[in-house]
Amino acid sequence: MWVETFTGLPMGRFEKLLRVVREGGGNGPGGGRPWRLPLAERVLLVAVYYRTNLTMRQLAPLFGCSPATVCRVIQRLGPLLALESAPRPVPGADR
Repeated sequence: MWVETFTGLPMGRFEKLLRVVREGGGNGPGGGRPWRLPLAERVLLVAVYYRTNLTMRQLAPLFGCSPATVCRVIQRLGPLLALESAPRPVPGADR
């Protein structure tokens, strides 16, 4: 896989990210139609989407799926890959 080239992450970091996504429910609740892409490829797809700013139509042929599948993957896994927001200071708390 081209993990380091496309994401900028060393393979060890990518595997850690993959583990976090898997533990966070990245494979879904089960049942229903299975994903066409394995979880590692879906995580890579989302990472490439965030890093490269390619459109869903451009990513689809790179991963051998439809733009609709790319959209579903990004919607499902994007929040799991997003950074946690920093806590905002409460106004007037420093008094």
